[in-house]
Amino acid sequence: MKSSITFREAVNLALIKEMERDPSVFVFGLDVDDHKRIFGSTHGLVEKFGAERCFGTPLSEDAMTGVALGAAISGLRPIHVHIRADFILLAMNQIGNMMSNLRYMSGGKLRIPLVIRAVIGRGWGQSAQHSKSLHSVFAHFPGLKVVLPTTPQDGYGLLRSSIQDDNPIIFLEHRWLYDIAGEVDDERVVPLGQAAVLRAGDAVSLVCSSWMNLEALKAAEVLARKGVEVEVVDVRTVSPLDEQTIIGSVKKTRNCVVADYDWVFCGFGAELAALIGQRCFGHLDRPIERLGFLPVPCPTTRPLENLFYPSAATLIRAVEKLLGLEEADLSRESFYSYEQRFKGPF
Repeated sequence: MKSSITFREAVNLALIKEMERDPSVFVFGLDVDDHKRIFGSTHGLVEKFGAERCFGTPLSEDAMTGVALGAAISGLRPIHVHIRADFILLAMNQIGNMMSNLRYMSGGKLRIPLVIRAVIGRGWGQSAQHSKSLHSVFAHFPGLKVVLPTTPQDGYGLLRSSIQDDNPIIFLEHRWLYDIAGEVDDERVVPLGQAAVLRAGDAVSLVCSSWMNLEALKAAEVLARKGVEVEVVDVRTVSPLDEQTIIGSVKKTRNCVVADYDWVFCGFGAELAALIGQRCFGHLDRPIERLGFLPVPCPTTRPLENLFYPSAATLIRAVEKLLGLEEADLSRESFYSYEQRFKGPF
C-alpha cells in the first residue's frame, strides 16, 4: 500500500514490519524507549512488542555494541541504536576488529545479522562532538555495509533490506530528514548496493550522499530556470557502491561535482572522485569538483555552521565555476532552510 508519510514514520514502519515478520528482531539502545523515542522513529515499539524486544541501555557504547554482536552471533537480529554517530567511535574495537572480520575468519560459518542505526548531521548548535557522519571510516573496513538513506521510501526499504541481511550494517540517518515527507510503498523493499537517479539532466552529474541530495535537488531547480539541467545521483549505499549507475551518469553528462556529507580530505568524496576519474578519464570535459565540510571541527553558531556545511548555493556556484558560467544573482532565491522546523537534539 502506498501512502505519504515522513521519514521518521517510514523508519518506524520498517521496524514494525520486520519485528512482526521475524520474532528474532529486537531494538535496543540509549533512549529508544523514552518519551522522545529517537526522533519518534521507535514510537509504539515497547507498547506493541514489549520491553523484551525494545529496551533502553546504559550509556556504554563499547559494551552495548558487544552485546549486539553477541546476540547476532547467537542467532538473533539486533538493531542497535546510537543516538549520535560520533560516539560509535567508542565502540570501534567491536566494529573494526570484531564484527567486520568474524564472518571471514569463521569461513562463513558465522552470520552477523546486526544493524547499527545512528543519527548524523547538523541540528542547531550541535558543534564538534554531535555532528559527524563517519561513513568513510566505516566503509574503509571490508565486511561492513554502510547505508545512507535520503528519501522516506529509502528509509523504509533500505532499513528492511538491512535488517534481513546476514552481515553487519551501519545505517546512518541525517536528523533533518525525519520531517521530510514522501510517498512510501510498504511492499517495496529497496535492495542494498543500488544508487538512484533523483533527477535527470545532461549538463553535470551531482553525485551526492545523505542530506546533500536535498541541497542538490534545490540547486538543480534553480539552475534549470537558468537553462542548466543537472543530474542528481544519490549513492544510497556507500558499501556496497553502485559504480555502474554513477559512471553511466558521468559518461552521459561529461562533468561531475561530488557533494559528500563529510570532510573532503581523505573522505568518501575522494574515493568517488578517484573512481570516476579512472573510469571516465576519456569522457570528462573538465576536472571533477569536490564539495564537503570545511577542514575544521564543526562550529557551534548558526553563521559559522552555514559556512562550514555545503548548501544548494554552494553547489550552484560550483556548477557555474565548472561550466565557466557567470554567477547568477541568487539574492531573490528562497533556499531551503530547516532550522525553524528542527525541534531539538533528541
